Amino acid sequence: MKKLYIVFIFIFISSCDDGDLQIESLDFDDVSVQTCTAIDIAQANTLFKINDDESLILILGANVLTQEEGSITVELTSSTSSTIVYRLFSDTVTSDYFCDDIPPSTPTVLDEITATEATLTITTTSTGTVDAPEFEHNIQLNTISLITSSNQRITDLAVEEFGTVTSN
Repeated sequence: MKKLYIVFIFIFISSCDDGDLQIESLDFDDVSVQTCTAIDIAQANTLFKINDDESLILILGANVLTQEEGSITVELTSSTSSTIVYRLFSDTVTSDYFCDDIPPSTPTVLDEITATEATLTITTTSTGTVDAPEFEHNIQLNTISLITSSNQRITDLAVEEFGTVTSN
């Protein structure tokens, strides 16, 4: 019986631990995309989704969105002007956190993870007229690779429907 007890203790001590891994999946599919300003394709645009105490931020570099119909694939890496950032907050966050000139002091950011790689698909359609051009940009995040502060890699996360934004 002592040998069996020692074996159980050894298994318990040497069992795997997932560390402080807090992200199992990105659940932003049913959340609307938001922005603080009108979309300007010649400037960088910050789009974000909020799900209670977490947010997914997409910063699109200048001229990533175009005013041409069609579908493009954009590869994001650490060297591109576009990035994806996941943030976990201490409490529920609102758009004021992103849109105010001086963000509120609460909630605080508990963890921030910048994607090392991601693949976006942007489908642009014309919805305006010749006199008043307007374009809808449907954005999908096909794959996202995050590396946590403890060097744990989370790969192949997807947000099927990031959202649709309009530019003119």
